Amino acid sequence: MREIQFREALREAMVEEMRRDEKVFLMGEEVAEYNGAYKVSQGMLDEFGPERVIDTPIAELGFGGIGVGAAMNGLRPIVEFMTFNFSLVAIDQIINGSAKIMSMSGGQYSNPIVFRGPTGNAGMLSSQHSQNFENWFANTSGLKVVVPSNPYDAKGLLKSAIRDNDPVIFMESELMYGDKGQVPEEEYLIPIGKADIKREGNDVTIVSFGKFMKVALQAADELAQKGISAEVIDLRSVRPIDYATIINSVKKTNRCVVVEEAWPLAAISSELTYNIQRNAFDYLDAPVIRVNSLDLPLPYAPTLIEVILPNVKRTLQAVDTVMYKK
Repeated sequence: MREIQFREALREAMVEEMRRDEKVFLMGEEVAEYNGAYKVSQGMLDEFGPERVIDTPIAELGFGGIGVGAAMNGLRPIVEFMTFNFSLVAIDQIINGSAKIMSMSGGQYSNPIVFRGPTGNAGMLSSQHSQNFENWFANTSGLKVVVPSNPYDAKGLLKSAIRDNDPVIFMESELMYGDKGQVPEEEYLIPIGKADIKREGNDVTIVSFGKFMKVALQAADELAQKGISAEVIDLRSVRPIDYATIINSVKKTNRCVVVEEAWPLAAISSELTYNIQRNAFDYLDAPVIRVNSLDLPLPYAPTLIEVILPNVKRTLQAVDTVMYKK
């Protein structure tokens, strides 16, 4: 396999699907002439032209609604938000429109659309550009929510999302676009809703998703040096959630730590903790511990960012608690 960047894996997924199906098109701010704010769509305008790679005004509510309407009429739009912080401007189109069209039309209309773009912090961007809304969208019936952690998963999951007949929220990260990973040249798909065990272990289960898989895996490496075998699970999607993989792992390891970037209240980690303790309570040797961002807007100063976000140190402390403190 070749090694390519995260952004290149996303581009390949979109290009392959646009070549395969002429109903697929991309729209968003700076996706065409500028080749994408993060160069994800580089070269796509040259191949597909301005009718299928469409620059939009800075008007998320407007082009979000155009995408929803286009999907109702048989097209398969990919709508790129420059950041999911800006998706709040279009959230009515997503929540009250796209997510509910299938049920409110009695199955007469589907809405095969992908809303994609970066989520979470990207360094010194301050409070309004550093938020996580995975749990917001995952709370909405009718949506699927995907958060890949590496180039291989990103390509396979995005291709599946584009082919899906339901609306899919596909969340990336500015801090991952340059990450490199092994990606096959031949076509492959990854099903939405299937978690992946990135590292097998016996002593504790660490669950995460998106860019904070790096924290989980680094923590597992440090634990291995201490003789602790951590099983690391990548959710891949947070709606639907692959509960079975997580529960089976916890039944084996008897301990669990969940690492998530979002604020702690009503987070994905809250949902996981409830389900683990409901379905594997008799197997647990310690309560499940969550490692989230502190319950504060993310500041600009890098020293404060480091304190607020989950990190390896806090993850190791959580593992130490579930391993040794009753």
